[in-house]
Parts: sequence; C-alpha cells; structure tokens
Amino acid sequence: SPGEFYQLDFEMSFVTQEDVFTVLEPVLAGVFNEFTPEGWKITDGAFPRIPYADAMRDYGSDKPDLRNPLIIKDVTDAFRDSGFGLFAKIAASGGQIRAIPAPGAGDRPRGFFDKLNTWARESGAGGLGYIIFEAEGGKGPIAKNLEAERVESIREICGLKAGDAVFFAAGKGDEVTKFSGVVRTKVATELDLIEKNAFRFCWVVDFPMFELNEETGKVDFSHNPFSMPQGGLDALNTQDPLTINAYQYDIVCNGVELSSGAIRNHLPEVMLRAFEIAGYGPEVVEERFGGMLNAFRYGAPPHGGAAPGVDRIVMLLADEPNIREVILFPLNQSGEDLMMEAPAPVEPARLKELHLALDLPKPKPAVTK
Repeated sequence: SPGEFYQLDFEMSFVTQEDVFTVLEPVLAGVFNEFTPEGWKITDGAFPRIPYADAMRDYGSDKPDLRNPLIIKDVTDAFRDSGFGLFAKIAASGGQIRAIPAPGAGDRPRGFFDKLNTWARESGAGGLGYIIFEAEGGKGPIAKNLEAERVESIREICGLKAGDAVFFAAGKGDEVTKFSGVVRTKVATELDLIEKNAFRFCWVVDFPMFELNEETGKVDFSHNPFSMPQGGLDALNTQDPLTINAYQYDIVCNGVELSSGAIRNHLPEVMLRAFEIAGYGPEVVEERFGGMLNAFRYGAPPHGGAAPGVDRIVMLLADEPNIREVILFPLNQSGEDLMMEAPAPVEPARLKELHLALDLPKPKPAVTK
C-alpha cells in the first residue's frame, strides 16, 4: 500500500539475537492481551523459533500460520522409480513431491476432491493428486498405479490413518515449495482445521545470507545485506556462500509478518567481504555506503533491533483481512489522498524557492476519427 506507515522501531547496543527476542516478546504479547477479546488464546512465554529452512520445508512459507496444524512432508523417495510415472519422472529429474496431510478427508465425497483439483488448475498448477486411506489400503487414481508398500510408506510418513487422505504438490525448487504452502492453507480451511480465536506468534530465524540469482547464475544477497553473517569474517572466507546464514529474523503472527529485524553488521572488513562475494568491489561500497563504513571505522558497538509494523498489528486486532482498511491516511492506487486532494499543482514561485524543476510527461494528443 502506498503512503505512510507506522512502526515501533528500536535498536539496542551490545545485544545478541536472543536479547532482542526477550525485549520484544512481552511487548507484543502484552499489546495483544490488552486489546484482544476475552477468551482468545495468545502465545504464552517465549515464542517458537523456526529456522527459515524448516519453515519452508514444513509449512511451505517463511510466514507460517501456526493455527494450522498441518505439516508438509517430503515423499519424493516414495515415488522414485515407482509405478506412478508422472511423479517418478519428476523425482528422477531432481524435482520434489511434497505431501499435505488431510486428516478426516477420507470421508468426504468425490466432489470435494474434484473441487480442489479444479482449484489447483485455476491456480496455475497441473492439478492436485491425492490418496484416500481406507482400512484395506489406499484408494484413488495415484494409489491404483503405486505399489501398496509405497502407499503405506506415505501414510506412515504423514502420520495418517484410515479415514484420512493426503494431497500432493510436485515440481522443482521454490515453485513447488510455495505451492505446497498454498495447498496446506487451502486444505486446512476446507476441513475447518485452523484454530479459532487465537493469535499464534513465532520467530523465523537463520535466513540465508546469500542466494543464487536464477537470471544471472551469480551469488546475490538474499535479504538484508547489512546483517551480520553467522560465523562472521571466517565464515565469509571459508564457507560456500550459499551455506551461510545471517542473524536475521522475522516475527510472524497468524501467517502475517509483523516485523523484520537483525543483528546488524558493525565491522567494515565484514561488510566489504560480504559485498565482494555478491559482486560489489570495495570502490562501489565506498561510493555508495562510505558514510556507514567511516562510522564503523571510528568504532560502532555490536547492535541489533527490529521494527514491528503498527498497521499490521491493528489489522490483526481488528480482524481485517485488508490492511488498507486500518491505514490512518490511506491513498488510492495512484498515490492520491482524496480527502486532502493531494498531490495538487504547485505554483512556479514555490518551485523556484526550492530550486525544483518539473519534467512531466506531455499529454497525448487527442485521437480524432
């Protein structure tokens, strides 16, 4: 949403990541306890810490909604060299088959599964395969072409029983990971499994410092380039960059990211080396961030913090799905404040005072028939 936003921003000196968590958790829990209706459940005590890799593996998202009890499972090996050709080919080509459990769905009519398959196609996927588990074994198109022991292996991996079902997302890389997360949400919603009247917080930690740019094939920063890499300069000099995590963290509530934060990089030699790995020479860093580097050279304490978004907190407390409904001064999609009629034309004399010159696009000529 364009326009103003409000955040509770704080930075602290001589702190660890755990210190930041200890300061922020009671503040957020206190706000939600004060403004939430009586009887609602709110995460008590220390919030769960979920490494980024685990969040993507188990929830298909780096903003996991912990009200949803479903855990995604990797069942690629169950389909490798199997009789179900489509998934066997995906496994052989380096892809992944991810299973989304659906407890209790085995008793649903065929139309339930057809509706979800149609939804998946409309969402851009090839479809949404499934297996229904009965006392005598698996049922459905996939189970017919998959060896019984493999069907049983999938059931055990997912912790399911007779009367349950499982859906599958198959493909490669981030695409299948993210789609499995969308399926997890859809299945839990359709089965009415998402916990009601609850705010469930968690920290997502250990974000990767670097990632591989798919367009260029080169290493690039993954999130915040000014975060401290775990392992410091030694890690930057000795590890594969794609294995280095950063002291970066997000706080998430009910699948909504409320804040990003980090232990900041305060060492010039670490900053220069991190940017070098991402393809930026020291001259580029000096030109773009010379002020910060000079401050670090004079000496800066280890420091870190976070900035929870007030608008997002209010959105959750007000039970509004759209943040535009709670923004204090909302703008339209053109960035205009309709109440204040801004922006508005500015007199040339005012522009001259500020040494501003306008270079606006010329209006297109009217089309005549």
